[in-house]
Amino acid sequence: MIFVTMACQGDPPLWAALREACEQRTAHHAMSIPQPLAMACPVPDLGLAGPKLLGAHSSHRFAAAGLSKYQSRGCANIREGEKVPQNMSVGSATSVLHNLFLKTQKVPFQAGFEHLSFKNNSITRVIARKSSLRNEFGRAASDTYLISRLSFVLLKFLGIGYRWISKLVALAFYAVFLMPGFLQVGYFYFTDKRVYRSIIYGPKPRNRLDIYLPENLNSPKPVIVFVTGGAWIIGYKAWGALLGLQLVEKDVIVVCLDYRNFPQGTLSDMVEDAMQGISFICNNITDFGGDPTRLYLAGQSAGSHIAACALIEQAIRGIEITESSYNELESKQVDLTWKASQFKGFFGISGCYNLPSLVDHFNQRGLYHSLFVSIVGGEECLPWFSPELRVRNLSTIAEACLPHMYLFHGTNDYSIPCGASESFAEVLASIGAKVTTRFYDGKTHTDIFLQDPLRGGNNQLIADILDVVHAGDEIAQANDALSKPRRLVPEFLLQMARNVSPF
Repeated sequence: MIFVTMACQGDPPLWAALREACEQRTAHHAMSIPQPLAMACPVPDLGLAGPKLLGAHSSHRFAAAGLSKYQSRGCANIREGEKVPQNMSVGSATSVLHNLFLKTQKVPFQAGFEHLSFKNNSITRVIARKSSLRNEFGRAASDTYLISRLSFVLLKFLGIGYRWISKLVALAFYAVFLMPGFLQVGYFYFTDKRVYRSIIYGPKPRNRLDIYLPENLNSPKPVIVFVTGGAWIIGYKAWGALLGLQLVEKDVIVVCLDYRNFPQGTLSDMVEDAMQGISFICNNITDFGGDPTRLYLAGQSAGSHIAACALIEQAIRGIEITESSYNELESKQVDLTWKASQFKGFFGISGCYNLPSLVDHFNQRGLYHSLFVSIVGGEECLPWFSPELRVRNLSTIAEACLPHMYLFHGTNDYSIPCGASESFAEVLASIGAKVTTRFYDGKTHTDIFLQDPLRGGNNQLIADILDVVHAGDEIAQANDALSKPRRLVPEFLLQMARNVSPF
């Protein structure tokens, strides 16, 4: 049984929109709409407690989940005697929430996306209303204006500098050399029926995700939630398409999160978006055929840093809830919609975890000090967004509240030195957390994640990930050993790309 609950006090238009949508969808059930309820187990975890962070919770939060799930979690906000809507299907709940977004948000959300419900070992597609051609043009114009405006804002931070201009030129040549592979991956991304793009997970700009589903969903599959990199400036969910292509062939569900980049948002916004997207997956992945007992969180480069920040923040919140009384939690509005311990593992690929120690290095690489500090939100926020420094707060119960941490890094990484992962691993081990490191000899920042997969054949990073995800599954391990990805880019182009790589 699916229920939709909302807290809308102080936001009458939002509640009116929900009432109208529910009445339209459920008139044949003669369903009565209850008065606004105190929200139970909200999907978003909005706001981070820290210097200059977004501390206020959203005025409205939503959840679509079974009542038994609420009861099993012991959520105290559904009180005795209160009523909730009855007999609402997955499709109704999805459409209600989607139409509600379209009516209440200033930022246009994609209409016509496909949401999937995994039930009785079959996939049921629930397609929200199609947007008109006029709306499509309007959204395209709005996005174009937004990108143009943000580009000019970014140029104000960059100014005229030799380093970033040379990096931009190198990036252009790098992309040209790898274009044969990019075109093939792009074709897969836009045409393959296993890819479900731009599913909305929250109300903020770019709160969307892509899901890569294996063809065989006769049983729940392991899930990897992936946060893409991009120097906190050019990250995009489609950058995970190559990873999704390789892992979906191995019967692994891959979820790629999108999030606000700078200057559209600062690090607090990026971590907030990641936490909300993770919450959506943790609470809904069974609807997509995922196994909630085999969840893994992953990120590459800046995405690894953002994912680690979200994981550590949620672990610390869990400690606060454990150590606080009920009255204290009510006053602080602290609530957990997912736990760090729900994940079996964290895969950090070429990540950075101690920002103060890398500021000068980034400045020399073209990510200027003033720009980087603006991305973070101020000098005082550098320690706050450093997982290596914050993880020390978990020293007493690190093993219980953190998943097994797997850190992968190339030894010839010039963008983020491999010492970043090595130092983070040492701190994790010192507080009792489970940590495993793997350093790839002679590999650069993008070799293990991009060039090697485009080369085809044996990919050591993918093999190391599958060794963890498919541990104990002999059939899956046998299939992993048999199938080898094909080459997507000729070797001479890969070598030329490596020589000009700005990373």
